[in-house]
Order: sequence, then structure tokens, then C-alpha cells
Amino acid sequence: QVQLVESGGGLVQAGGSLRLSCAASVRTASSYALGWFRQAPGKEREFVLGISWSGGRVSYGDSVKGRFTISRDNAKNTVYLQMNSLKPEDTAVYYCAAGPYISRAAASYNYWGQGTQVTVSS
Repeated sequence: QVQLVESGGGLVQAGGSLRLSCAASVRTASSYALGWFRQAPGKEREFVLGISWSGGRVSYGDSVKGRFTISRDNAKNTVYLQMNSLKPEDTAVYYCAAGPYISRAAASYNYWGQGTQVTVSS
């Protein structure tokens, strides 16, 4: 069982930056791919970014390429989502998830955090 806890969300003005963290409860989480998803009210959950267990492969969602980056520190069992040039349409609850491989499909991930709210004001 892997427990994931997100942190770092909050309110930011458009054009600003935030860094989200996702801490895993167990060291074996380093063998999982980790993904970030987001969900805005009334919308489906959307893939944001994913990173392989080694950190050597990254997959980007179409709406964040060039603005968001992902990294992981397996020694700390933590993955980070750096969000720059934020837009009001980035407002959503952001979730991290762990699974056997990077996928844009939420169903491919076995474990999920509780989410953290990001609000971007115009």
C-alpha cells in the first residue's frame, strides 16, 4: 500500500508560480511511475505530467507543456510539480498518483493522494 500526500497548493495571481509536492509513505514508491492530474469543477480529471520511476522519462499534458515541470527525489520519496506562468484556467484540485508505468489514463494508476487546491486569480 502506498499513501500519497500532496502539499503546496494555494492562491496565486496569474503569471505566478507554485511548487506542489507529493510525499509517498513507503520507500518502495520509488519503483512506481508518478503522475499529476487535475480536476476543475464540472470537468473530467486531466493528465498534467508523469515521470518514470527512474526520472529518466517524462510525459507532458498538452495544456502545460513549456510551463510545468516534474521531478522526483527518490531518496526523499517525493515528487515535485513546478508550475510557472500560471493561468486562471489552471485552477483545479491537483492530485498525484502512483502506478506501474506512465500513462495519461487515470485508470492506470493504483494509488492516489487526497488532492490540493490551486487557485489562479486573474
